Amino acid sequence: MRRQPVLVYDGDCAFCTSSVRFAQRWLRPRCAATPWQFADLAELGVSRRRAEHEVLWVTPAGAVHGGAQAVAKLLLSAPCGWPVVGALLTLPPVRWIAHGVYRLIARNRHRMPGGTAACALPSAPATQKPA
Repeated sequence: MRRQPVLVYDGDCAFCTSSVRFAQRWLRPRCAATPWQFADLAELGVSRRRAEHEVLWVTPAGAVHGGAQAVAKLLLSAPCGWPVVGALLTLPPVRWIAHGVYRLIARNRHRMPGGTAACALPSAPATQKPA
């Protein structure tokens, strides 16, 4: 069993990588951070599809939190005043707003500072029409 949570992010995305480095340097969360491309996703109980679409926080017990709630968990694990911000992100209606803001940023991460074309989320598979 892992002793600390794991933050799983997109290591091919410059914006995501920069954001995680910023958090590690300035927020100092108590977790291991790993790009999903190098993580044992099966061991973490995470699908590749989910890891491609959102940042994930995996607890030592195996609970998985994604998107804005993963960010909330990261903040809750940081010292100083950050846990207060993290706690606010878990409460309605702040939670709902955080989810919307997270999705907006995730869909546009290739346009964010430091973002590149490699940061764009994968397209949904095209559905074929029956012949």
